[in-house]
Amino acid sequence: MSAKKKLHVFFLFVVTLKIILCLEQSQDTESKECEGCEFDSLKKECSCSKESSEFSTLETEEDKLINEDLPKIYTNEENVSKKKKLEILNSTTKEFLFTKDQFNLPDFDEVYPANQLVEFQGGDFIIGTDKPVFPDDGESPAREVSIQPFAIDMYEVSNGEFREFVKETGYKTEAETYGNSFVMEYFLSEEVNKGITEAVQGAPWWLPVKGANWKNPEGPGSNLINRLSHPVVHVSWNDALAYCRWKGKRLPTEAEWEFACSSGEDDMLFPWGNEFRPHGTFKANIWTGKFPNENTAEDGYNGTAPVNMFVQNNKKLCNMVGNVWEWVADWWHTDHSKEHQKDPYGPPSGDKKVKKGGSFMCSKNYCYRYRCASRSYNTPDSGSSNLGFRCAKFLKKKDEL
Repeated sequence: MSAKKKLHVFFLFVVTLKIILCLEQSQDTESKECEGCEFDSLKKECSCSKESSEFSTLETEEDKLINEDLPKIYTNEENVSKKKKLEILNSTTKEFLFTKDQFNLPDFDEVYPANQLVEFQGGDFIIGTDKPVFPDDGESPAREVSIQPFAIDMYEVSNGEFREFVKETGYKTEAETYGNSFVMEYFLSEEVNKGITEAVQGAPWWLPVKGANWKNPEGPGSNLINRLSHPVVHVSWNDALAYCRWKGKRLPTEAEWEFACSSGEDDMLFPWGNEFRPHGTFKANIWTGKFPNENTAEDGYNGTAPVNMFVQNNKKLCNMVGNVWEWVADWWHTDHSKEHQKDPYGPPSGDKKVKKGGSFMCSKNYCYRYRCASRSYNTPDSGSSNLGFRCAKFLKKKDEL
């Protein structure tokens, strides 16, 4: 080897050695800064970085308050990421655009509205009614309660928002786990309908459909194209709670829901007043034909409507009644005390959960439950094509700020 080549090789050796020493020194420095944790030399970061240690505790102050003030609840939350579960995403005015590449969807781009929290300062309020339409539902008696400050979503949770949750966490709904959910026969294709041999006793329009879930609302062959802005359905109470916790929120209590429905005003039949169609205008998405075989869609929708349609009160809450039923936190019961209660949330346990607001399947002659005081129930692991939810959270009182 010539002297020139030897000099060149030696030069490369020296440069390489310097690089190795520099890297070791850098890693050693970073490792010292990462004392007590494992240092990832590939990612150049600590396994217990500032961000991860910030979320090392499973409960925020708000979570503790929720767990102290509400009944013990059990959910299927193995897939909910710790960070996202505790992260509180405050209201924004922008919209999000998600594409097929992010969600592995059919070829479409679709905008859906970003949810916003609407604040209520609470106070004394009359829940229930002394003029029940369905006495067996426990609509009565009218009774005074005190509500602490809270905030509630302006919109029902949309398909787009729920897909964001699933994309982030890998969450699997109970309808997906069970392999079926309930859909109204009116909305099923002939192909899907002909394979069904059973129905719900007393309500034959409800059919158990294999493969029906939040991604496929009418079962095989259906999808979310043009429906990312519509409310997510086929979600159980457990699924709804998992989503709300991921958002750093919770499900509203029935009392909070009614307070929000009527903007804290007593004796309100609907969120906007006591006349269903003021000036002949539809204020809610309901069944406008002869149930269950004909829907004239006079209100503009044959099925669900986008979550930001039908602004219903002076707080600009949308679809509090009609569109889809909404899960609330309370266990179902009908024996209400007339004694004044502070922040009531129902019995400590039960086998059914309360749902509020009625749906697009309600009509005056069939299911007149699109009223603030109306209520119904379902088991916490059940879902259907007309059942969704919105989230809420506690607010500090003004004197605590």
